Amino acid sequence: MSELWNQIAAICLAGLLAAVQLFGQKWDAPAEASSWVSARTGGKLKISGEMRLRPERRTGQAFGREPDLEAAFVRSRLGIAFKPNGYLRLVASVQDSRAPGYGANAPGSARDGVDLFESYLELSPDAKRGFGAAFGRMALAYGETRLLATSNWGNVPRGFDGARLYWRLPQGRIEVLWVSPVKVRIGEFNRPVFGERVWGTYNTFPDAFGKNLVEVYILRHEQNRPGGFNGGSRAAGTDRMHTNTFGVRLSGPLAGNYRYNLEIAVQNGKIGPAEHRGLAWAGWLSRRWQLGGKTLDLLGEYKYASGTGNPNDPLKSRTFDVLFPSTHDKFGHMDLFGWRNIHNARSQATLGLTKSLAVNFMYNSWWLASPRDALYSSSGRAITRAADGAPGRHIGQEADLFGTYKFHRFTFGFGYGRMFKGQFIKNATPAVTPTYLYVFQTYTL
Repeated sequence: MSELWNQIAAICLAGLLAAVQLFGQKWDAPAEASSWVSARTGGKLKISGEMRLRPERRTGQAFGREPDLEAAFVRSRLGIAFKPNGYLRLVASVQDSRAPGYGANAPGSARDGVDLFESYLELSPDAKRGFGAAFGRMALAYGETRLLATSNWGNVPRGFDGARLYWRLPQGRIEVLWVSPVKVRIGEFNRPVFGERVWGTYNTFPDAFGKNLVEVYILRHEQNRPGGFNGGSRAAGTDRMHTNTFGVRLSGPLAGNYRYNLEIAVQNGKIGPAEHRGLAWAGWLSRRWQLGGKTLDLLGEYKYASGTGNPNDPLKSRTFDVLFPSTHDKFGHMDLFGWRNIHNARSQATLGLTKSLAVNFMYNSWWLASPRDALYSSSGRAITRAADGAPGRHIGQEADLFGTYKFHRFTFGFGYGRMFKGQFIKNATPAVTPTYLYVFQTYTL
């Protein structure tokens, strides 16, 4: 075990001992202070917070093209919410994300000094019917978070600047939105960059038929040069992109204690000079069993996202535009891949040993939708490609074991994952086997 992991183990042990001592004394200073503030203000002012430590060890990064990683990801967050009445709510929070052990080249996804995470105002937050709105910097979570969401698993979760206007009905909620992803600036304040944005409508009907949820959305993704688009020609007017996503999601209970989910999204638009068309869908079926005071949840899922059949054709794009998702656990616990040019079969078994302790086993297998298009990471970046399609389509398989234990305001967890290389990885990369090992502890206020 390296010196870093010895230090990490010591930190985790110290945190566990502190938690035992803390609750052995029936005393929790942050929670006591938060309750005191709320009581003194009649519930108008509330304080929230989080402290998380997650040491990780990753080997075989980019299948051998990047060095192995050992680092401890440390994140702290402090927030306040002020609601003087039922018509107005003000929310603000700051966040500090560090990655000791990563090195001086740690990217913006791993570290970001003290910065503004959320700062928004909400109108009519308590209303059950009628108009509501939110303006400012905020975290998002639409649907199953496959297209537009903030990932809390990441050390530097993505926030959004923008506005949301909605009308609440007895049957559901109609919403229009305009949001721009916050781009991390290491060593600087994260200022808005509106050159990349998503706008449209996302509508939710919780009991559309029976107890079944229906969501319908239309989202337009735009990006220009200031927003980071690198292709096309300014003179020809192709120095930007715009894609339109039309989607529907159904979810609810079935007979026999089963549950289902089905989401389909189709796209059109332009990416530089290329005409864009895309398709993606995801569906799962799950069931819960009671086993002598324990619970067992089994889930089976299949996903698809289109790829480009001929990457050498500059006038056609068929690779699904994944927008800004939260992808953790969607394609495996290691988060190696994303919803672009892929077929994915996933299964998961969750054993609830107690109300506080759960253990999970997850299995994934992946294939390229188009063997000539790239294999894409969870962020949508191309990892590698074989334009002739010769290496084959099967990417590989992954097996994961992970669990969590909740103790008052603390959550402790562990995880291990290993990928088993398929034909494509063996032939198109250095073929080093990726593995993932971590432990974490989180205190939530």
